[in-house]
Amino acid sequence: MNAQDSADKALLTESVPALLAWYDSAHRDLPWRADPTPYHVWISEIMLQQTRVEAVKPYYARFLGRLPDVEALANVPDDVLLKLWEGLGYYSRARNLKKAAQQIMVQGGEIPDTITELCKLSGIGSYTAGAIASIAYDKPVPAVDGNVLRIVMRLLAKEDDIALPQTKKMTEALLLPVMPSSGSGRLNQAFMDLGATVCLPNAAPKCDTCPLSQICRAHLQGEEMAYPVKSAKKPRRIEEKTVLIFRDNNRIAFRKRPNKGLLAGLYEFPWMEGHRSPKEVLRYLKGLGYSALRIRPIEPSKHIFTHIEWHMTAYLVIGDDLEAPGDETDLIFAKLSDALTLYAIPSAFSAYIKYCKENEPLV
Repeated sequence: MNAQDSADKALLTESVPALLAWYDSAHRDLPWRADPTPYHVWISEIMLQQTRVEAVKPYYARFLGRLPDVEALANVPDDVLLKLWEGLGYYSRARNLKKAAQQIMVQGGEIPDTITELCKLSGIGSYTAGAIASIAYDKPVPAVDGNVLRIVMRLLAKEDDIALPQTKKMTEALLLPVMPSSGSGRLNQAFMDLGATVCLPNAAPKCDTCPLSQICRAHLQGEEMAYPVKSAKKPRRIEEKTVLIFRDNNRIAFRKRPNKGLLAGLYEFPWMEGHRSPKEVLRYLKGLGYSALRIRPIEPSKHIFTHIEWHMTAYLVIGDDLEAPGDETDLIFAKLSDALTLYAIPSAFSAYIKYCKENEPLV
């Protein structure tokens, strides 16, 4: 170990008691911390990926109310699972939860307690594995996410690019020797809370309330905002779509997306590529066998995915009595009374959910 590595280890070691003492008095009161079983930790950590804590709380309660254990999750129908997840986004997380639950049931029904075995489960990487192992099983292992990377890079004033996988591996290696033999879950949660409430992303950190401010190299140098270093993302691809809210007084049209790819297995409003005129929409529907339709433009919307932006124009298309004209269409006509309870509709179409309601004006 060279001098720099020794200095980094010493600083990290010094940070541990300060972080634990801070956590005892300043930790967040979160529902999954009340009973940190392996299942509860796992479900909460997957939900918290790419999602704010306050948004997760009601989903977590509803999910556990319907799927209280691994066995229930392994056997839940896909449509029920996706409906429980509706609005959280990144639906592959839900599908991987079910796959992992099925793997666990095949292996005896117990969630593993080691990083190696946890990482063999669908949708579980080193961070989630570290969180489960440390919080639920009290294993002395780190759980390195974006919050931890940011804190460690500032604390040590390291210029490694946190967008690179090797930086995460380096940070895990730095933290492993300083994890306490008991209480590593508390330490990992202290990092999580410090990053969420004090050592903030995309904003000036609250160094005056930070328990590490007296030893943080970035703070002592007055260069907190210089860290962490992160390479720029590629610009998102923009896709233009024309969404069709196609309904009569009793039913509304959906399409089920393919079982693989973006928003797999969810129900969407039918749409056409590009921004289309009313005449083009009516011509398209006439080609499917529909006629005697009334059409009016409704509000445009935009939805941002990780790598794609959807820019949507939309039309409300009304028919007096819609009957599928044959096998040439993949449209599903749902009863309005069922549309919002039985069909998982992605938040990409949230601007148009109101048109599923029976009392929504059609003119």
